[in-house]
Amino acid sequence: MAKPLVIVESPAKAKTIAGFLGWDYVVESSIGHIRDLPRSAAEVPAAFKKEPWARLGVDVDNDFKALYVVSKEKKDQVTKLKRLVGEASELYLATDEDREGESIAWHLVEVLSPRVPVRRMVFHEITEGAIRGAIDNPRALDRRLVDAQEARRILDRLYGYEVSPVLWRKVARGLSAGRVQSVATRIVVERERERMRFSSARWWSVEGGFTSEGQPFAATLVEAGPRRVATAEDFGPDGALHRPDEVLVLDEESSASIVSALAGADFAVASVEERPFRRSPAAPFITSTLQQEASRKLRFSAQRTMRVAQSLYERGYITYMRTDSTTLSETAVRAAREQARELYGPKSVPSQPRTYRSRVKNAQEAHEAIRPAGERFRLPNRLAGELSPDERRLYELVWQRTVASQMIDATGTSARVRIEARTASEAAVAPAGTTMVFAATGTVIASPGFLQVYREDEDETEDGSASGRDPREEARLPRLVAGEGVLCAGLETEEHATRPPARFTEASLVRRLEELGVGRPSTYASIIQTIQDRGYVRKRGSALVPSFTAFAVVGLLEHHFPNLVDYGFTASMEDDLDEIASGTEEQVPWLERFYFGESHHIERSEQPRHALQVDGTRGLKDAVLAHLEEIDAREVNSILVGADENGEEIVVRVGRYGPYLQRGGDRAQIPDDLAPDELTPERLNQLLSSPSGDRLLGTDPSSGKTVLARTGRFGPYVQLGESGGEDGDKPRTSSLFRRMSLETVTLEEAMKLLSLPRSLGVDPATGEEVTASNGRYGPYLKRGTETRSLESEDRLLEIELDEALELLATPRPGRFGQRTVPLRELGVDPGSGQPVTVRSGRFGPYVTDGTVNASLRKEDSEETITLERAAELLQMRRDAGPSTRPRRATAKKAAATAKKAAVTKAATTAKRAATKKAVTKKAATAKRPASAKKDAG
Repeated sequence: MAKPLVIVESPAKAKTIAGFLGWDYVVESSIGHIRDLPRSAAEVPAAFKKEPWARLGVDVDNDFKALYVVSKEKKDQVTKLKRLVGEASELYLATDEDREGESIAWHLVEVLSPRVPVRRMVFHEITEGAIRGAIDNPRALDRRLVDAQEARRILDRLYGYEVSPVLWRKVARGLSAGRVQSVATRIVVERERERMRFSSARWWSVEGGFTSEGQPFAATLVEAGPRRVATAEDFGPDGALHRPDEVLVLDEESSASIVSALAGADFAVASVEERPFRRSPAAPFITSTLQQEASRKLRFSAQRTMRVAQSLYERGYITYMRTDSTTLSETAVRAAREQARELYGPKSVPSQPRTYRSRVKNAQEAHEAIRPAGERFRLPNRLAGELSPDERRLYELVWQRTVASQMIDATGTSARVRIEARTASEAAVAPAGTTMVFAATGTVIASPGFLQVYREDEDETEDGSASGRDPREEARLPRLVAGEGVLCAGLETEEHATRPPARFTEASLVRRLEELGVGRPSTYASIIQTIQDRGYVRKRGSALVPSFTAFAVVGLLEHHFPNLVDYGFTASMEDDLDEIASGTEEQVPWLERFYFGESHHIERSEQPRHALQVDGTRGLKDAVLAHLEEIDAREVNSILVGADENGEEIVVRVGRYGPYLQRGGDRAQIPDDLAPDELTPERLNQLLSSPSGDRLLGTDPSSGKTVLARTGRFGPYVQLGESGGEDGDKPRTSSLFRRMSLETVTLEEAMKLLSLPRSLGVDPATGEEVTASNGRYGPYLKRGTETRSLESEDRLLEIELDEALELLATPRPGRFGQRTVPLRELGVDPGSGQPVTVRSGRFGPYVTDGTVNASLRKEDSEETITLERAAELLQMRRDAGPSTRPRRATAKKAAATAKKAAVTKAATTAKRAATKKAVTKKAATAKRPASAKKDAG
């Protein structure tokens, strides 16, 4: 008997739903999108290859009709789905409830062409009640959502395929531009520019330790006589004071003189200002706030957060994780309030449920916030055996935020205390008898309310301290009254310096994109990953550091296509796309205006209500054609970073082999790990101290030649002698070990490096020389054609012949069973629960949990890599899936191929021999006398 067929996106989701529906339904997965625009020319069907729009995959002259193709890896699954649809009584499309899910459902209908009733079922949590309810209350496909998603897809294709080739021609091959990724890159670059322009200011403060009735507290000098003492807020980004006449800047000498002048002084409370303190809980999570908090509290990347959240959703633990609504259903509000009462008492919840309004523009309020699934939330401490460590930590975060959102405010009192004392002697900045005022602030929490469960974190600076929060805010102060004397336990001076604006982290970049209205929360994780994969941004700890390539790309777009990276322009595009989804804007007229501009004649009754022009009246296509030839590649790839003492400009050139410095005819490579804002005048002078940016290490005692440390196209290295010397020989060079740096390598280390490859002696058994060398894939031993990897580069300088022969005598490890010695043990991987070690392999250092291996990136080091970074690399490797490289032929297939080749070769040889014999015989017959021929006849 035919059964209803339910199609979802992922196998995990299919497994969970199948468990709820039982044998009465067939549940199958599409494994994501089944078709898309062609990814390369090879995927374009033969019938369309000669079309002028085939490269785009969009027929721009025919209502922007998209060419969709089923990818090679999805063809087997599509065949299976077609068979199941043919056997089904009805078809339920259970893809996600957002635009992308609606688009997948539409593509399934288009490709499968079902002849049975088609129903769209939607749900925001995978529980039995929600699934049964969705089955009982299906709806039709929402074509508006499909059009909105298709418009986004086509827009992104037009943007990427028209602008990216400009970057290939003018900057470097392999780069890409994107509607959101280019703006995200600009945000990171602009912050780095601010840091490069920043000038630090230094000042000193006087810190006091005081006690009242035995309770200690701290206070800071804020006034010296009539003048206020300067703090960080008084300095601008250029290091200058905002109001120099109103504030007193203390230096080391003046601050120390104040401490001396206050020795033996009496301190008394001058005033106490108390104000009621009240803090309300944060709204339940939406996609962006979940990514931000998981980054701050759990140190998860945005991509890792979304991967774990996807797993929790598909397994029925949380609601749908791609949402921009802070709304909670009545069921969820009731569940949160009940758990708060049970765990924290009946007074922990307000009399009326809390409601929240989304701050996200065009939020889809019909959706629900991210919360624990079900009518009664599972307690996090009871899920240890059900969830992986990552899943349990993220679920606990969601549970805490949801329950806290329905609890009462935290209340108390915040106080500011002013303490006065008179100088007993003259100070450098004030005469004797001057009144000095110290201030202390603090908070007394009377009712913790929601803080018992959850507290929203602030973004962190690069040193790990919270930005935007006064560290003294939570200080506990004793009960003080005006006129009361306090005991001074001691005074100290402290030096301070203003800090440049903090670099963006993933959390703060997500927040900035959201504030600007650029992109959608569901895309932020992939955007942040993309700008890292393209080499525009790299991570240093949690900070996002732009590359000089990013500076060149952003500079090109800002000068020649300014609207494409304009925040307001990009946000307006989002608004237009949302209007297409709501039906107030039409997809095709809008795309025509964007791509062709006002000059394009649109023969239709309804013009687009409004459309954004890429360049004046030009559309994207004409803007690219107009600007392409006028773009000066050298100018685009030159970033001014300073000038020398003679006023000569110093620029960074983005070259084929990486960025380098240039001042006139002098050049110097820029180390890979150097951030743009670290090119200070001192660092520039150091790098350009010689025309090649070389560092003289000394002289080789045996040859008398100079030994230099240099940076080349393949990284740092040492060199013996100068190029073009008197003997005409090419200088000997050797790359630095990974643990070494150009700035610290010594002459002794350089001479050891220059001894490589190192001859260890001759194997007495074979008479072959044994050498230790450093190659493309790491350190190794060689004897004839036999090689063995070494566990570290330092072993090249230590290993002796006997040990090398012993290692060469061991069987070569199998391709998938290479034995390596752990270099470091890092701890337990939170994703797999297995111990993580750092090892050195054929292709360099890598981390492994025993099952998954992940190579270290260029910015990683086996000596300093942390467990958190290792876990991230391992998870990225898991997410990438198995290698897509063609597999080698199996032994059986290889044998059959070899046999066939041998048979073919034998047949060919026999045929040639027969032909040769016949020719020889014919020639011999032709030479015989006529009588012999007659006899033979």
